[in-house]
Amino acid sequence: MKLRFVLFAFATLLGTAVAPASAALRVLACEPEWGALAQALGGDKVNVYLATNALQDPHQIQARPSLIASARNADLVVCTGAELEIGWMPVLLRQSGNERIQPGAKGYFEAANFVTKLEVPTRLDRAEGDVHAAGNPHIQTDPRNIARVGAALAQRLADVDPANAAAYRAAHEDFSARWNAAIGRWEKEAAPLRGVRVVVQHKAFPYLLNWLGMVEITTLEPKPGVEPSSGYLSEVLARLQREPARMVLRAAYNDGRSSEWLAERAKIPAVVLPFTVGGDEQAMDLFALFDDTIKRLLGALR
Repeated sequence: MKLRFVLFAFATLLGTAVAPASAALRVLACEPEWGALAQALGGDKVNVYLATNALQDPHQIQARPSLIASARNADLVVCTGAELEIGWMPVLLRQSGNERIQPGAKGYFEAANFVTKLEVPTRLDRAEGDVHAAGNPHIQTDPRNIARVGAALAQRLADVDPANAAAYRAAHEDFSARWNAAIGRWEKEAAPLRGVRVVVQHKAFPYLLNWLGMVEITTLEPKPGVEPSSGYLSEVLARLQREPARMVLRAAYNDGRSSEWLAERAKIPAVVLPFTVGGDEQAMDLFALFDDTIKRLLGALR
């Protein structure tokens, strides 16, 4: 209950408490990490509305009336892209009737366009599960990607709202300096994680693992987005007896039954990572998101 309250408070802060809508650029953020980044760069020049929260699967969102109304009034939409929102964003854009935020317009921004994608498939076959043609969309788990997106988003804010361009650029310079310093600190703290072998519940962490030098042994989903059977989980357990791992990772929004089942039998910790801003009571901004992620990973080693 307390976590739900904190998530509500976070969404309220971004969605309504920043500035009157008439005085601020109206930003619709598809995921909490981009809402937090837009807020960090925009300050009182933006009014941010979140389409999702950290305990929702961003693949599976309904284009509800309140969300359509927010899209109808938005000056800028900030999404991950790379097909993460393919199940709901096209419907939302179409029903909004808002020409300012359609693909190709200045008011439409996809973060994944500004980073190097991992796990880009060599062939497309929907029989292989929830495969994204452009690559794995969960780019926000590497803070270096946040830095790249931040630079592009600051420029886009300036393009959409040229009257406040100087403010956006100044905010980005400040954010970038603090963010790059934090990346150096996180990498130093996380040095013991290099080479650590892990199991993941969903293929949500390739960018995090690549950044920290961790090694994914296998996943608890037989195919992306497909829930495991008891037989498949038994196969994973048998594999771990041959190739031990140190922990099982899942995102805050994942159902934890399969990871807890494996963790208990393999005698390794199941680690719930916040995954995005608001994923737990500690990760309430972008800096705290990575502070908490590193802390949880290191705690599992001990």
